[in-house]
Amino acid sequence: MAETKVSYRYAASLIDLALEKNTLDELSKDMELVLSAILSSKDLGNLLLSPVIKNETKKSILSEIFKNKISEDSLNFINFIVEKNREYILDSIIEKFLEIRDEKLGVVRVEVKTSVDFTDEQKVKLKEKLENILNKKAFLNFITDKTIIGGFVAKVGDTVYDASIKHQLELLRKEFLQGSVQLN
Repeated sequence: MAETKVSYRYAASLIDLALEKNTLDELSKDMELVLSAILSSKDLGNLLLSPVIKNETKKSILSEIFKNKISEDSLNFINFIVEKNREYILDSIIEKFLEIRDEKLGVVRVEVKTSVDFTDEQKVKLKEKLENILNKKAFLNFITDKTIIGGFVAKVGDTVYDASIKHQLELLRKEFLQGSVQLN
């Protein structure tokens, strides 16, 4: 819980900096790149988590990795996080930053699991439907999951919209077990 509060404070500070300097788009792209690197590189993750590696060494390595790839403000922010010994939660800080940014922009990120790849037309229709339901602009991330049999499961934050055949079969099974289904 304390870690979440700390992540939020640093993320909110970065948002304030971005809004003050009118660089929200640039900082957002930078933070997405850094987060992607952290999540995809075990070595980078280990560097950030290591209590043995000195902060100056960490800053030097991070500067070398992200030199000419992210803005000076972004690199300064990362170095500041390292100086404050919070690099072990850098991924959490960036995730919070992206959440706050999306909130400010009225955007919601939706993870959509489908049993088969949706056509472009289906994706557009689902996006429009979700935007109407949520009353926000939606960015959909599609994931194929054969276990849901058919339909889709959309996750928005902590809310799940389950329109899968697997879910419908589970509901039917529960009704049969409760004896509430009547056959004519």
